[in-house]
Amino acid sequence: MTKIFRITMAQLNPTVGDIAGNAEQARAAWAVGKEAGADLVALPEMFLVGYQTQDLVMKPAFVADAQKHLMQLAADCADGPALTIGCPVIEEERLYNAYYTLRGGEVIARMRKHFLPNFNVFDEVRVFKSADIAGPFSTNNGPRIGAPICEDAWYPDVCEAMVESGAEILLVPNGSPYFRNKFPIRMNTMVARVIENKVPMVYINMVGGQDDQMFDGGSFVLNPGAKLALQMPVFETGYAHVDFELTDDGWVALDGEKALLPDATAQDYRVMVEALRDYMRKTGFKKVLLGLSGGIDSAMVAAIAVDALGAENVRCVMLPSEYTSQASLDDAAAAAKALGVKYDTISIAGPRAAVTEALAPLFEGLAEDLTEENIQSRLRGLLLMAQSNKFGEMLLTTGNKSEVAVGYATIYGDMSGGYNPIKDMYKTRVFETARWRNANHCDWMKGPAGEVVPVSIIDKPPSAELRPDQKDEDSLPPYDVLDGILDMLVDQEASVADCVAAGYDRETVKRVEHLIYISEYKRFQSAPGPRLSNRAFWLDRRYPIVNRWRDNA
Repeated sequence: MTKIFRITMAQLNPTVGDIAGNAEQARAAWAVGKEAGADLVALPEMFLVGYQTQDLVMKPAFVADAQKHLMQLAADCADGPALTIGCPVIEEERLYNAYYTLRGGEVIARMRKHFLPNFNVFDEVRVFKSADIAGPFSTNNGPRIGAPICEDAWYPDVCEAMVESGAEILLVPNGSPYFRNKFPIRMNTMVARVIENKVPMVYINMVGGQDDQMFDGGSFVLNPGAKLALQMPVFETGYAHVDFELTDDGWVALDGEKALLPDATAQDYRVMVEALRDYMRKTGFKKVLLGLSGGIDSAMVAAIAVDALGAENVRCVMLPSEYTSQASLDDAAAAAKALGVKYDTISIAGPRAAVTEALAPLFEGLAEDLTEENIQSRLRGLLLMAQSNKFGEMLLTTGNKSEVAVGYATIYGDMSGGYNPIKDMYKTRVFETARWRNANHCDWMKGPAGEVVPVSIIDKPPSAELRPDQKDEDSLPPYDVLDGILDMLVDQEASVADCVAAGYDRETVKRVEHLIYISEYKRFQSAPGPRLSNRAFWLDRRYPIVNRWRDNA
């Protein structure tokens, strides 16, 4: 008789700190597995408390609460399949990132993470202690399973030690966040572990947004020889049941469904949509508003917001001045109409006149300059924040990564807001993504199909419209040049000499470098936004505000 061992993979979306809610999701997953005849139900890393918890997990009361729910979960899931789930633990005054196996009302195994990531968005060396490598755990009349926790599978040591200790299947629980084109890196690394150890692997990742990070799911199963047996979708919660058959060559996963993965532009857009949707849901906000200027950035953010929340939960506001062109008024109205959102207009002419009059005695005899431009932006921020307070709508800010990088934004002005969906997207990519959204519609989008960002907005030269006939290129290099330099200086940490060797003008590179450094204080006060690259501003890239060094080589 053929021997079969069934694992239910639960690719779910936890909320940091919602221990009771996460435990309820785990119970529901266990019930699904039990109904499907599973022998084991697997959940991701740190699922019970959510991930990443940052310093919250260092609070003993938080860990104690998690352990209490873990024990209750073991009791509630006693009559059925084993359940594996991530949860922190304190042992001998040391805090560990652990992965538990619950069966028959008890904890039958506990793995503790050995390799602690300490790069990009991860600070686990600061938070957790590294544990010794654990051996595999036994199952009822099934395979012995090793559970290297996330980073433990990115190096050969832990998987190799577990297999040498008798593991017949590797089950890898993950809290692995998205960045553009990460999936092939992840897959290639896991393929290497499977080829090295000649056993199958179940890779289970969580989904969902947490502050700036988006966990993209995409869980999969690999057979010996690194043949893909099953591929779950990215960005979607769900379950997959995988059957392992015992053969003369060991356990082998039977073929299951293999989801296709979208391209990088589609994934970036979905990250921005899902991250905003989760940020709103998990923080308790229902509605958003934003200033709609008639430019590409605010039009893109409006489209993202509608796709995330539905048109009924998005309100756009035009705040014109005497410098606002008729084309911008028409384009903003067209964008609002295409998306089906409520659209209001509030002129800043009156408030600006009042501020100008109030400051006139102090500014007498001084020429107008950037000060007067920033007053306009700050008045818009004030009026938008007043509406946010009055109506309980979260204000979205709309600065792209190019502007955030060089400080082409006004602190306490257009930087005001609680979340920035395009914070990690360079301007040139904003244009590309707008064209993509106009040409594509998916079932996870709540907005309409078709042209949601008017082509007239995409085609016109960008302008802040804070003075007559202003264009962004009056103050900045053309965006294709600027973004190329920024990609090198920020994303690749290249030198000025590297940029010059790549064909960029040295004087332009030096100017961009200077703008990046002197804008650090603005970024420290900026709203969070979804991480699309592995060099996003905040946890990926941490520079001092006070910094006199410049690359003069």
